[in-house]
Amino acid sequence: MTTQSLPLRRDEAADRASLLTIDDYDVRLDLAASEKTYRSVTTIRFTSRGGPTFVDLKPVSVERISLNGSPVDPVTLAKGRLPITTQEGANELVVEATMPFRNDGEGLHRSVDPADGRAYVYGMCFMDAAPTIFACFDQPDLKAPYTFHVTAPQDWTVIGNAPGTQTEPGVWELERSQPLSTYFVTLVAGPWHVIHDEHDGIPLSLSSRQSIAADLDKDAEELFTLTKQCFDEFHRLFGIRYPFGNYHQAFVPEFNAGAMENPGCVTFRDPLIFTSRVTRGMRIQRATTVAHEMAHQWFGDLVTPQWWDDLWLNESFAEYMGNRVTAEVTEYADAWADMSYARRQWGLTADQRGSTHSVAGNGAEDAVSALQNFDGISYSKGSAILRQLAASLGDDVFFAGAIDHFTKHRFGNATMHDLFGSWASAAAEAGVEFDLDTFTAQWLLTAGPDTLSWDPAKMVVNRTAPSLHPADRSHTFRAAILNGTSWTTEDITVNGDQTPLKVAANAVVLDPYDDTWAAAIPDWETVQALKGSIASITDDGLRAGVWNNLRSAWFNAAVDPADVIDVAEASLPIEDLEDTPRRTMPWLFGSVVPLAPEGARERLHDAALRKLAEVAPGSELQLSAYRAAIRSARSESLLREWLATPPAGIETDLDLRWRILAKLAEIGSATREELQAAYDAEPANDARIHHTGALVSIPDAEAKAYGWSVFTGETDLPNYDILAAGRAFWSGPAELTESYVERYFDELPATAEKRSGWSLAEAAEAFFPSGSVTEETIVAARAVVKQDPSTSSGHRLDPGVRRRVSDAADNLQRHLAIKITYPRT
Repeated sequence: MTTQSLPLRRDEAADRASLLTIDDYDVRLDLAASEKTYRSVTTIRFTSRGGPTFVDLKPVSVERISLNGSPVDPVTLAKGRLPITTQEGANELVVEATMPFRNDGEGLHRSVDPADGRAYVYGMCFMDAAPTIFACFDQPDLKAPYTFHVTAPQDWTVIGNAPGTQTEPGVWELERSQPLSTYFVTLVAGPWHVIHDEHDGIPLSLSSRQSIAADLDKDAEELFTLTKQCFDEFHRLFGIRYPFGNYHQAFVPEFNAGAMENPGCVTFRDPLIFTSRVTRGMRIQRATTVAHEMAHQWFGDLVTPQWWDDLWLNESFAEYMGNRVTAEVTEYADAWADMSYARRQWGLTADQRGSTHSVAGNGAEDAVSALQNFDGISYSKGSAILRQLAASLGDDVFFAGAIDHFTKHRFGNATMHDLFGSWASAAAEAGVEFDLDTFTAQWLLTAGPDTLSWDPAKMVVNRTAPSLHPADRSHTFRAAILNGTSWTTEDITVNGDQTPLKVAANAVVLDPYDDTWAAAIPDWETVQALKGSIASITDDGLRAGVWNNLRSAWFNAAVDPADVIDVAEASLPIEDLEDTPRRTMPWLFGSVVPLAPEGARERLHDAALRKLAEVAPGSELQLSAYRAAIRSARSESLLREWLATPPAGIETDLDLRWRILAKLAEIGSATREELQAAYDAEPANDARIHHTGALVSIPDAEAKAYGWSVFTGETDLPNYDILAAGRAFWSGPAELTESYVERYFDELPATAEKRSGWSLAEAAEAFFPSGSVTEETIVAARAVVKQDPSTSSGHRLDPGVRRRVSDAADNLQRHLAIKITYPRT
């Protein structure tokens, strides 16, 4: 019975919220009867002013519905909505339905571990998938307590938002939860490996698949330590105890997001349990994710946005607090520098595209349109602006306002206006003079970043506002000055279009420490100086700032690809921070090398080999250099040598083995039989994903035909495998894939028949022909974005797909500008 559903409109949500108060949900799930579907019986008790409304439901089939004891005809269910007429006062709705297990990371996702054949399920209700698990009033401001009763295979453990117990073999009863929004209700069920601990009266636990139990055991001490440190700091800063009882952190397979803040049961993608050796940067990323999700327990869970247009507040606040707390109370004091590499450009590039939007005030007329603004602007830019706000207000005012907000709206909903009102009151009470209205108008309600650039001839810093979104913003930041071989910093405030900066300098790097929000673009002289001076930079934050400056220049066709390769070639052999090559190499090889002069890849490969030869065996720098060398390799003999005998200090684990095998496949030097034998020898989840990508990367027609069948949905694979196939598809000679460029745009709309939501949009992005840097491809991309359902395909493009394709076309337009401005020689 599952059909295309209608997105909930803001006015419909407001009407329903004014009509109903939800008393509680009672949900019974039978997960043991089938591998494809499960039985869901939901009882919703609610109070109504009386009148018609609808409940959200997306089942495979409906067996029985009753409202206040009277039957409701299931035939009335249409487009995910079941119309009901409520009576004034107390009501009880009972829905018995069969629901689908999914394999796209949404709803109740079911995954079979290829390592041992065990099955696991987990719930991901964000943003509108809850109705595929249970009948509900699916909107953030209709919170209610939940009680779950679950039947599962007898060897399974069931964990949810509230503590639970196994009352008899295979039967689990979960306690009544605190009031929850539908989008962060969850359940994880399966033969999990679970580890328990306790801190400050809070029961803690971790879980993973059994096949990676030893890896979880190895990481458990660090994860529990991080959790305890973060709890202590959030309790100190917020002055309000964690309010949801147990705190379970579940590492689950094939998860689309980094993590999800479900109260009491946070879900993380399980690659964050490290089954192969990783560098410090990956551990920082995991630590900030742990802190980010914990921050949500207060901001997002305890107090939840009334509607999706304030979703940015959830993510901006958690992003800011996650990085801050990680840097201040854990061993990862360099978390802000890592964030600069990992997230800064995500936000800045999104903010410069045609699809840019303000951080706040975007309206979000329906749930689907709100999700399109769930991007680097909501996370990275919002976090940067809250960091500026906290610095302007001071911590005492910033946290006093936050605590007032949590206290007033505890277990309820609120708006941006409510939070900023709390900050204004706290500032007034403390005697802090700050124009919050002007700050909001300039930074949160106006799209686009200013561009900052240094003019060495005039010795001024130029500030250029985005032409489509003009603003008069003040920027206070540090500039890094190179004089001879010595780097110093100077504070500068930019209040106008030109601001004097009288310095004797070989190079000036603006805002390297992310003090403001702007696209800082280096001048030609600075770029030339960096080629010989980057070795003298010992400050991790400054080095990250240099790369952000170069990437902003690249995005705006303001730096020659040859110069970028020169800087990278000079930088790689002397890097003493593994994060630099780990973060910059994917960008260099994916974006810069294809537009750089001939030999760029070989030069970076040689630089990686030099680094590999010089660093200490067993060090993280060695691992980072080795990965860069594998990525850039083209020699079968070298790759075969490494596969048989790695450099001293390197252990060939599953990740490295498959990196080499995938590279061999990409250059046409690994057979399908070899790849299959490697997978059969170690059939882990990660190996299966690597295997899929390697098969598609083989430079022959059969491999590309297989990859294309994954894109169209003819071959049904889990979500991670789809992305691996897409990322590998366009490798190899252009003549192998050139016919697929036009087919991509012709066949893209119909992929909505095979997948939906997050997976649909991710697949569209992964398979986009990003290497076809031509005006014809840009025209085709823009045409499909504007496509009307009356065209020959008969499909309307999904909004999420439309945004991904629009942004990919923007990338192509920028790459074409680089190609024209700096012709390849």
